[in-house]
Amino acid sequence: MAHSTTGTSYRKTILPNGLRVITESIPSVRSIAVGAWIDTGSRDETAEESGISHFIEHMVFKGTRRRKTFHIAQRMESVGGYLNAFTAKEYTCYYTRALDEHLGRAVDLLFDLIGSPTFPPKEIEKEKEVVLEEMRMYDDNPEELIFDRFESVVYAGHPLGRPIIGTRETVQSFSAEDLFGYIARGYNPARIVLAVSGNCDHDEVVRLADRYSTGLVRPDVGRERLPVNGYAAAHVMEERPIQQAHLVMGLRAPGMLDPRRTTLSVLNTLLGGGMSSRLNQNIRERYGFCYNIYSFLNLNSDSGDFGVYMGTDRAKIERARKLITRELDRLTQDLISPRLLAQIKSQVKGAIMLGLESMSNRMTRIGRQELFFGRYFSLDDALEELERVTAEDIRIMAGELFGSSEYSSVVLLPK
Repeated sequence: MAHSTTGTSYRKTILPNGLRVITESIPSVRSIAVGAWIDTGSRDETAEESGISHFIEHMVFKGTRRRKTFHIAQRMESVGGYLNAFTAKEYTCYYTRALDEHLGRAVDLLFDLIGSPTFPPKEIEKEKEVVLEEMRMYDDNPEELIFDRFESVVYAGHPLGRPIIGTRETVQSFSAEDLFGYIARGYNPARIVLAVSGNCDHDEVVRLADRYSTGLVRPDVGRERLPVNGYAAAHVMEERPIQQAHLVMGLRAPGMLDPRRTTLSVLNTLLGGGMSSRLNQNIRERYGFCYNIYSFLNLNSDSGDFGVYMGTDRAKIERARKLITRELDRLTQDLISPRLLAQIKSQVKGAIMLGLESMSNRMTRIGRQELFFGRYFSLDDALEELERVTAEDIRIMAGELFGSSEYSSVVLLPK
């Protein structure tokens, strides 16, 4: 499969073992971003395994059959490159950024990490302490903590509602056998996408992937993700040793695979995307109720969540909640003007295009597209989809989301 736009060329190849190789060649740069995307995340864990995807993401850096921890860290840094990883609800990504001349080194290292980790028992015990410290760090950050609380409310009783990092009890229970078992179940070639953006040759990337993925012989054991459950509004209030009150209010939204995802993005930008957004202008600038307020949109494949975050004085929480609700209600009733619609579209378009200046962002874009859609959306495709959004589309979407006012909320209050 091939697709070309001005100055770029996209191609896709599926290897005999099922591994997908996708590249976006950009000859005008001298760098590459390489990512190994695994189609498994915290959503695919049992309750007893909660946090294991994230823990494995940590542990692969602690040694492979060919390299020790220091050699893994030094492999890309010694040539001016960068190596990291992250875990999400529905996928895990290991990625590196380097000069184009180090493509082979990057592909070799990524397949070494995901193909032959050793999970030394001593390192497992040490890394448990590292992850527990990471949990404490999040617990000390109310703006991080409140979103975990919010998702546990919006997806109550579902794996999407569990924190990606897991719990202290589950993390402390992990053994090497658990990690190898999860890897065997989730890290097979048919669920792996190798994505490369930058100054690269597709055929060379395919050759490297074929060469270095020979050790990936894990069978695809199949998987059936638990469908999202019914939504019921719920409210949580906690007191914590903090100086400022924090509020998140929101509800379920359509997911990534819903064709209205671009309308959702425009609505999110209109409501809380930047200094000129309605929330910022009407709640921060007009009333001075907060320093930080924004809306957010999280999209999983079949479901999402949409809401508003604000930090404010404890005494202003209820008044602020009413002002936010008023802004949401306005969106369900009034059509925005053609001029404002054009401005919001320009804002979204600018964010998309400026993001494409980064090879890492480009690699992330094509990797996520392959995981979610199994196809490539060019920049032209994205901009055409954006242009099709109308003021009436936005009002209808706002009505579906906010018309029932079944908001869930989480409030963290200073003790």
